[in-house]
Amino acid sequence: MKRIMLFLGTNLAILLVLSAFIQIFGLDRWLAAQGMGNYGGLFVLAAVFGMGGSFISLAISKWMAKKMMRVQVIEQPRSESERWLLETVSRQAKQAGIGMPEVGVFDSPVMNAFATGMSRNNALVAVSTGLLANMHRDGVEAVLGHEVAHVANGDMVTLGLIQGVLNTFVIFFAHVLARIIMRDSRGGGFAYYGVVFALEMVFGLIASIIVAWFSRYREFRADAGGAELSESRKMILALESLQKTYGQSELPKEMAAFGISGGLGQGLAKLFASHPPLEQRIAALREARS
Repeated sequence: MKRIMLFLGTNLAILLVLSAFIQIFGLDRWLAAQGMGNYGGLFVLAAVFGMGGSFISLAISKWMAKKMMRVQVIEQPRSESERWLLETVSRQAKQAGIGMPEVGVFDSPVMNAFATGMSRNNALVAVSTGLLANMHRDGVEAVLGHEVAHVANGDMVTLGLIQGVLNTFVIFFAHVLARIIMRDSRGGGFAYYGVVFALEMVFGLIASIIVAWFSRYREFRADAGGAELSESRKMILALESLQKTYGQSELPKEMAAFGISGGLGQGLAKLFASHPPLEQRIAALREARS
């Protein structure tokens, strides 16, 4: 809730600063001449659509993850392995100071795991059958710690809020620039909305680079958290094990950023990668140990 209130306050502050900047430099009169007198209303509308979509995605993220990945939530452990999973996550959650997440397993031969949810106390941690079958238990413990660290750091919420802010500015500036380009349109017509769509694609591409950068940054933090909740040795072991199937994530595009095993990026594609190369993550952990 604190993050959400901070997010709303930040957007209000941005709106006030933007409004003051426009008036101080006389841009309000110029914008009015371009048919943009109600820029404040446009920003509010952009915020409603930009942040609203992000909030909705965050609110249903756990439900969607269960449906899309067919996660079997462990209510009552049916095996020693499931009992160990619950006990390990429970211990790590207490150590991290968060509420007990739901714990589940999804069917996939690829070693992977993810965490999602609306808040630190309302989350889901799920691991693949491939992870349980092919990774040493010490490594699995570190992977669980990595995901619990994501929850404790509020990464799902923060990533959603960043996306919401960027969506707001993508919509706002796309309309502003479109009205400048289509001066005679005054905000209507198929041509105008075609220009808006094209500009949103361009600005959205830039926004994706920013979101991807933060996603890579939070992976380093989650690795450090996983090392703290288990051991650095175990976290390194887990990442080395993931090298066998790294880049083979079967998570849907909407959830790829939340998996511990991300896609590989080459050339410019690295700018859009949600995860850093495993070599960099392992090197960061080894450097922290020394």
